[in-house]
Amino acid sequence: MNKIKVAIAGLGGRGRDTFGRLILENPDIAEVVAVADINENKKNEAADVFNLPSRCCFNDVADLLNEDKLADVLFICTPDENHYKTAIRALSSGYHLLLEKPAAVKTEDCLDIAKTASEKNRHVVVCHSLRYTPFYGKIKEIIDSGDIGEVVTLDAFEGVGYYHHAHSFVRGNWSDTKQSSPMILAKCCHDMDIIIWLTNKHINAVSSFGCTQYFKPEKAPEGAAKRCLDCKFKNSCIYSAEEIYINSPKTGVKQGNTGWPADVLARPVTEENIRLALKTGPYGRCVFYSDNDTVDHQVVNIEFTDGASAHLTMTAFSDEIYRTVRVMGTLGIIEGDTRTNIIKMSVYGKEPVIIDIDEIVRGLGSHGGGDALMFAALMDLLSGKSNFAHSTIDKSVESHIACLAAEKSRQNGGESILLQV
Repeated sequence: MNKIKVAIAGLGGRGRDTFGRLILENPDIAEVVAVADINENKKNEAADVFNLPSRCCFNDVADLLNEDKLADVLFICTPDENHYKTAIRALSSGYHLLLEKPAAVKTEDCLDIAKTASEKNRHVVVCHSLRYTPFYGKIKEIIDSGDIGEVVTLDAFEGVGYYHHAHSFVRGNWSDTKQSSPMILAKCCHDMDIIIWLTNKHINAVSSFGCTQYFKPEKAPEGAAKRCLDCKFKNSCIYSAEEIYINSPKTGVKQGNTGWPADVLARPVTEENIRLALKTGPYGRCVFYSDNDTVDHQVVNIEFTDGASAHLTMTAFSDEIYRTVRVMGTLGIIEGDTRTNIIKMSVYGKEPVIIDIDEIVRGLGSHGGGDALMFAALMDLLSGKSNFAHSTIDKSVESHIACLAAEKSRQNGGESILLQV
């Protein structure tokens, strides 16, 4: 089999570290032949890692697409607001796509990507990697077996994690929705997509509530400084940038962490480089003075076309990054928690069945193994070994439409919004 030739646009944590690593781990299947990023250091590092000549390293994805077609597939891992324009141009140039979620930040743009992919006979796999995970795959298997009867109610919860929220949605790239996308789309189109996939239902209407309740100036402790390293609370505040990026047992560089989130601030990851970034960059700002407009909690009520319902809760205020789900059917209930990777299935009137998939999931990597399994599915699709992937653009559009409708509802006092899917 010929290797799949890959071009990567955007060399951040997803393009460089997740998908770039998967390609390097599978050298008989794929190879990186071109990269694009506006950051010169990231581009030079990628050139070394992937052994690329300078002519294959571009300052912008537009420059890459100005060339004759360089690869079989383009991985679009650029900021949210750039996805649509890049996707349409790449499809028109003959590329298949691995497209980071959200596919686009407007409903009409999502639909246009799906239309263009169909017209050009190109594959577009959206990074809804939860569909590929053993955790959600097992829940889907139970639902489809009919053991719990017809699904009537679903309750989904996403704990973003207090430090993850502070990093990505208060200080980071998704802090300003005008420059990125609403959090319910940027973060929770994963969750909306998995709700649709698990239930095998279509959404009729949504309503939503949420706001920025905590991360704003009036919530700052009296006397707090605008930057963490200058603040008298830096050793006691759980959102202290020094604690999160340097001292934390989970994420701090002093504890040996050289991956996410520290590697977003500086490369190479050293305490000296991290401290310099905290002194001058956005990640050293006080979370109460970061000029963010992203919600820190949001709920979405969902009505399906058959009358069934679902509820999604997203909150910044959790100690860990995790999801839970409860699926209530006419004959039984399924409960699952990604912290333990334990799924409990209870048919009414019978003893519960406990399914522990932790050993299966452990070691599979990011998103509960979903990223690696999604990558494998894409490679099989492009090589002709398979004609199926769980998260093609036509399957992913509905979640985007629902999330954007939920954001419209939130902005209009929880008004019920009908979907046109």
